[in-house]
Amino acid sequence: MAYVSRRLAELRAPQLNDALSENSIIVQPLGAVEQHGPHLPFNTDLVIADRVSAAAVEAVGEEHDVWLLPPLAYTKSNEHAWSSGTIWLSATTLLSVLDDIGRCIAMTPAHKLVFLNGHGGNSAIVAAANRELRLAHGLMTFLAHPSIPPDQGGHSAVGELGMGIHGGTDETSLMLYLAPELVDMSVATRNVPDQLADNEHVKFGGSVSFGWLSNDFGPDGHIGDPTPATAELGERLFNGAVEAFGDALGEIAAFQLPM
Repeated sequence: MAYVSRRLAELRAPQLNDALSENSIIVQPLGAVEQHGPHLPFNTDLVIADRVSAAAVEAVGEEHDVWLLPPLAYTKSNEHAWSSGTIWLSATTLLSVLDDIGRCIAMTPAHKLVFLNGHGGNSAIVAAANRELRLAHGLMTFLAHPSIPPDQGGHSAVGELGMGIHGGTDETSLMLYLAPELVDMSVATRNVPDQLADNEHVKFGGSVSFGWLSNDFGPDGHIGDPTPATAELGERLFNGAVEAFGDALGEIAAFQLPM
């Protein structure tokens, strides 16, 4: 039997209708190209989203009929617009891009589209896009993350007081595991907004959200503590993310609307 890649872009046109069905799941990784402090590269979110999605599709793609699209590198990163080298799309542009992707997927036999989002700044707009794509194109749409961002209720290292949202312990550990040649720990410093930790409501992950730019918390642009990061922790986080996304894809495969 001839090898068929699980990367949709590697298929030839005549293969598409034979390879995909109404039960197929399409995964669109979403990254970012944005400053990540002095110690991490601009493509941090892109690397993590790409590698987690690829490993998960490799692990469960055959079982659950999952297909991988190339990652979308440029997304809504205007909280880092102050930094040269950040390349970002406006909210309006990103919504249009996601709609265009959905329109194209709706032309295939597949009915399910999953966004694996590596950049927390995209979460709200992708959640909105999910409903727009459902209405406009009839797709079943889903939003997943390699890990839930701390400002959305996810894990943050103890020393970060729940606010390691950008370039902190976990993200730095992942990059030390996935692309150590791009990391410079000699310039890694702790930068946590400790004064917010005592707030009951107005803080990252609190019940009251607020608009912010990354340089509101200092000129280096990261928010968290990368100094305890290790490649060993990164490996555990990566394997956990791949397993969790693989499990989620299993549930997505069984998910149906209307219920």
